[in-house]
Amino acid sequence: MSLITACYVYDNTKKCFLTFDDGPSVNTDEILDILKQYDVKATFFVNGRTQDIYLPMYRRIVEEGHTLGMHSYSHRYNEIYSSVEAFSGDMEKLQEFLYDTTGVWSRFYRFPGGSSNQVSRVPMQELADYLEGENIYYLDWNVSCGDATGKRLRPQQIADNVTDYVSNYNTAVVLLHDAPDKTATVEALPLIIEELQKM
Repeated sequence: MSLITACYVYDNTKKCFLTFDDGPSVNTDEILDILKQYDVKATFFVNGRTQDIYLPMYRRIVEEGHTLGMHSYSHRYNEIYSSVEAFSGDMEKLQEFLYDTTGVWSRFYRFPGGSSNQVSRVPMQELADYLEGENIYYLDWNVSCGDATGKRLRPQQIADNVTDYVSNYNTAVVLLHDAPDKTATVEALPLIIEELQKM
């Protein structure tokens, strides 16, 4: 079940959704291999990368049943958050690129820096209203693995950051990163999945 579908199933069952921002990267295939090994689906909030090495990764995300979300084409905060027009242009460019690459017209978005970021020159509510008008859902997270803090965390620390907090929520949405310098996150992924499965 995809992130979006399950988030709107209201019952007492605790759920945990793994989401990856910033990909694809040199680590994407290994992340997908691990998810396949454990028969786990995730949501990938991707950027626009047109190099030939990355195109099969977008397709593999879709072909293996994961949810393909948008995380801005350029991920350049100073550009995408300069105006509603700049934001919409960036988002539409990514949406069209993903459709051309995978055949999926993505309807899911994660704001770079989250929906409460302090860098946007445009009120975030205006951008949220724009997405709503385009029938696009935006999603934040409520559990962070801590891999974007600038500190060099060991895989076990990353795993603990997830497993120590997911039980606080009926629906936990976990933020992880798919980026070249996040090899510790990749190493933590089996630890996270195994601990979550025990829960």
